[in-house]
This record gives sequence, C-alpha cells and structure tokens, in this order.
Amino acid sequence: MSLSQAQKKAFRSIGHYLDPVVTVSENGASEGVLAELERALNDHELIKVKLALPERDDRAAMLDELVAASGAEVIQKIGKMALLYRHNPRVNPKLSNITRFENHHGRR
Repeated sequence: MSLSQAQKKAFRSIGHYLDPVVTVSENGASEGVLAELERALNDHELIKVKLALPERDDRAAMLDELVAASGAEVIQKIGKMALLYRHNPRVNPKLSNITRFENHHGRR
C-alpha cells in the first residue's frame, strides 16, 4: 500500500490534532501493546504512537517492529511520536479518524 504525497500531507494535517493512543515503553512490543495497536488501527485507521524510549536507534527499531507486526505504513515520525496508517475497508465511520476529519485538511 503506497500512498501519494498528497494523501500523506492530508494525513499529517489530521495527525496534528490526534493524541497518542498507543505508548511503547522500555518493556517493548508486548502482546498487550500489539493487541492495542491492532485494535486502534482497526477502529481509527490513522493513529499516533508514542515511543517512550530514550535512544533514537531503539525508537527506530521499535517502530520497524510495530510496522512489521501490524502491516501499517509510517506517515510521519518526529522525535518520539509516529503517525501510522492502515486502511480498513469495513471501518466504522464514527470511529475512523480519516472519515471524521475528511473535510478538515488543516482548516478549523
């Protein structure tokens, strides 16, 4: 699944207003973290993940592990925050961040 630059730009503008729904600490990607990541991606499609690890290399490795385990795509990574997207064809429109902010694109 490859997104165009325009789609990524729109998703980044939506992601600016999101709070992290999954936090990964030094305990790593446990079964609970992976289950919550899966649930969040199924419900919201576009989510923000906080990587609460002190070392940059550890954060990059953890993000790679989360992406591999979930099949999501990294939209943006800044510091300890990452924005992940995975399309769900049967998503609930009331929960999906994509459909809720469909006409937003950086404007209030």
